[in-house]
This record gives sequence, structure tokens and C-alpha cells, in this order.
Amino acid sequence: MAAEAARKAQCERANTENWMLTPPDGWTYGQVRDLRLPFDWDLVDGAIMPRGMTDQWHDMVRDGLAFALRQARTQPYAAGVQRCVLLDEGNVPRPDVVVYDHRGLDPLVLECVPIGRLALAVEVVSHGSRSDDRFRKPGTYAAVGVPYYWRVERGEGGRPAVYEFWRHHGAGVYAPSPEMPVHQGTLRTSVPFPVEIDLDALLQF
Repeated sequence: MAAEAARKAQCERANTENWMLTPPDGWTYGQVRDLRLPFDWDLVDGAIMPRGMTDQWHDMVRDGLAFALRQARTQPYAAGVQRCVLLDEGNVPRPDVVVYDHRGLDPLVLECVPIGRLALAVEVVSHGSRSDDRFRKPGTYAAVGVPYYWRVERGEGGRPAVYEFWRHHGAGVYAPSPEMPVHQGTLRTSVPFPVEIDLDALLQF
């Protein structure tokens, strides 16, 4: 028993130290979850991608949007911050904010939101995530059927600007919202539920 425990601990240390050495078939969510890595991560095509540091602007906007969505949500929706989404065993992103259908999900054991339950993914663009948030992530979310996507940019004077996208069912890609493609000052939308958010207030201490 003791020898087996020591072997497992040694293997875990080796895997943690060599996380950049991707296995031939790629990492799986189950494997990476057990590595206990000292940083936040996304899993992209079986490769571990460390999540970069964020600044105060990013975190205030992210947390403010999540709070406003929680306040406005209607059943059966829930909202969360950086909750992992299981696309498949080799692809596990962590959107900055998620809105999902919580019916039948147990919060005591929930680790990742099942992809079929995700209604809205929100990414707040930071210096190190611009290409991912503008191109790779929306392409991925649209391909797996996530109905709505918000990309939040730092606009004029540092004010948040929210680019709202709806998934085109026929083409399977995102198109700008027909209601309001870009929200500045105030965000008003009817999907996935009616919500109105004072964007400038997100930066008030």
C-alpha cells in the first residue's frame, strides 16, 4: 500500500513537472484535473494552455457582468465565473462568464458545465488573450452550438464595449446581434433572458 502510494505520488510529480510534454494522444480532462497544476488552465486539442494574468479592469468588468446576469436571470438559468465547459475530453475552456441551464445539475458535485447546457459565453479581452477571444474561442463556441457570445473590449476612455453575437443556425457561425451589435454605456438585450447593465458602472469601486 505504502509503495503504491509512493509510486503514484512520484508519477504525479513527474507529470506536473512535465506538463508541457503532451502525450501522443493529448491530455484528457481527467488527467489534467489530477495534475494539480500551480496555475489556471484551458485544455485545447489535448494541450494544456496556461491562462495569463489579468488586470483590475478585466476582473472588475468580468465580476460585474456576472453579478448583473445573476440578478437578472430567469429560470432555468444560472450564471458563473470561469466555470469550465466540457466540449470533449481534450477541449475544456473556461469562459470568463457563463450562463447555463442548471436543471438536473448538482452544485455539490458539478465541475464542468456540459456543453449542451451552455447558453452564453462571455470573454473579456485582455492583452494576452486578444487573438483567442476574437477568433479561436468564438469559432469553437459556435461550432459546438453555443447560442450566444459576448466579447468585451476596452473602448474609448477605458469604458467597456460589449460586442454581442448570435449563432446563425444555418451557417453555424456567429453573426452580430440584430438588436444591437455593440453595446456602449448601457447593455440591453433580450437573450438568453432580458437584461440591462450599466457598463460604465462596472468600473466603480
